[in-house]
Amino acid sequence: MSDPALKYRTRSDYAFFQTYRTRWSDNDQYAHLNNAIYYHLFDSITNAYLIAHCSLSPTQSRRIGLVVSSHCSYFRPLSYPTVLELGLRVNKLGRSSVEYEVAVFEEGEEGPAAVGGYTHVFVDSEIRKTAGLDEETRKGLMKLLRTPSASPSVQSKL
Repeated sequence: MSDPALKYRTRSDYAFFQTYRTRWSDNDQYAHLNNAIYYHLFDSITNAYLIAHCSLSPTQSRRIGLVVSSHCSYFRPLSYPTVLELGLRVNKLGRSSVEYEVAVFEEGEEGPAAVGGYTHVFVDSEIRKTAGLDEETRKGLMKLLRTPSASPSVQSKL
């Protein structure tokens, strides 16, 4: 996903937040967060939300979400010992799938250093066949649903 509007997202575009204190081991040889760490962050905030607000348990729920696509756009580097604030939203909610978007903000900054996310397809945890979202999961995810298009004020910056 190469959407130039992502660079202009702000905190108000996200409904759920989680703080992450970077670790020395998060840096790569160039002294900034390794790209794989961003995907770790996306997975962490998404699963924290699913557990706390959608009553999903990765080891016990009848349905689990499998990642079928992912993306990340980087706007500026971050490095240890930065404290990060992650914002989560849902851009699209289907019968058995959900498209998440996560923004990575440096503590106190209004604009994101990176924006990415992924799509989950929910499947039966035993037979791995597509399964529709249950009502509790759908209800929790609806609280994060935002329109994916940029606002008119953002469009003018592009």
